[in-house]
Amino acid sequence: MPKCDAVFEGGGVKGIGLVGAIAVTEEMGYEFVNVAGTSAGAIVAALVAAGYRASELQDIMKSLDYSEFKDEGLLDKIPFLGKVLSLGFEKGIYEGAYLENWIREKLAAKGKRTFRDLIIGEYKDNPRYRYKLQVIASDVSRGRLLVLPQDIKDYGMAPDDFEIARAVRMSMSIPYFFEPVTLKGHETGEECYIVDGGVLSNFPIRLFDDGSPDPPWPTFGYLLAEDPDVTGTTVSHKIIGPLTLFAALFSTMMEAHDRMYIKNGAFARTIMIPTLGVKTTEFDLSPERADELYQSGGNAAREFFQTWNFEMYKATFRQRAERNRREAIYA
Repeated sequence: MPKCDAVFEGGGVKGIGLVGAIAVTEEMGYEFVNVAGTSAGAIVAALVAAGYRASELQDIMKSLDYSEFKDEGLLDKIPFLGKVLSLGFEKGIYEGAYLENWIREKLAAKGKRTFRDLIIGEYKDNPRYRYKLQVIASDVSRGRLLVLPQDIKDYGMAPDDFEIARAVRMSMSIPYFFEPVTLKGHETGEECYIVDGGVLSNFPIRLFDDGSPDPPWPTFGYLLAEDPDVTGTTVSHKIIGPLTLFAALFSTMMEAHDRMYIKNGAFARTIMIPTLGVKTTEFDLSPERADELYQSGGNAAREFFQTWNFEMYKATFRQRAERNRREAIYA
């Protein structure tokens, strides 16, 4: 059975498209070794790392009431001013507790709770590959990208004992939509605000690369794109108030990451999943639209694997690495 690593992009409810692509990846016979993700990609990656198969993930997505993710606290329930007060005092509208408890229950069903449960014995002494799962979050207080669980030690916690569901909750903290997670810096004791990993890296495709020109298996990227031709797409955001303005800024920033990646020409190993106009926080998504997203992911993966050739990819990679080496010597 061929092996692969996988990196899943964030995108809120658009993550349903990732599941369709995973199903086809499994059909092609691949076994996931290391997986990583940001935001919604972190949810999918965590479930894959826990042992869920694509058919199980599809059932989960079909039965999920996405509107439950919009869990309100006491402040939110105050008429007229509730959401404003929640933003002012709690830095986010929704609590994020439902999401965290939901992923915790799904992981527990597979006997997974902390990252200790996801240690790969063969690579336990290699920090880059020790854990089957890596989750991306952003510490906006220190302007720093976090790769979890490794970086949790900077907050006085042991990576092995860090709870998987908590890491996913941190990665899913869409600014102003969900309340950020707060942690104390280990050395300074300062309060740090942790938000959605997409703020700094929505698609960390190079996370598992070790610089080798001849890797033993590929890393596939699963990218949620407004249009397969991302570089030539103009995305429209309707602005009707401060929250929609921020949502547009956040979405534009994440899309800019994707466009930069594609303009650099390094997308040969990436499955481009059209998101059919679905928005990141469209939690009232109908079952029909959810199924369309799932099918979109499957179709994108089938198209990708029709032309994928690992040996050809490695040959191209070696040529590029040699060219970069020569340019560095003569620079």
